[in-house]
Amino acid sequence: MKMDTQFVINVLGGIVIGGVGWVARELWAAVKALREDVKRIEVALPTNYVQKNEFSDNLKEIKEICRQIFDKLDNKQDKP
Repeated sequence: MKMDTQFVINVLGGIVIGGVGWVARELWAAVKALREDVKRIEVALPTNYVQKNEFSDNLKEIKEICRQIFDKLDNKQDKP
């Protein structure tokens, strides 16, 4: 009878350890994939955003448009 109980404990222990090993392997693979994704993002990051000179040019254009609007508002006839 004792042999049967020990056998059941061993089988259950093996199943639990196998499950923990499977989870650990899946986590390891997920971390590896995340590392690869981060490396890919680090390489692509400088090319995906607006460069400083492009931003500066666009900002100058926006400032000019704002100046034109304010000049028109300043020259309105119905101004008190």
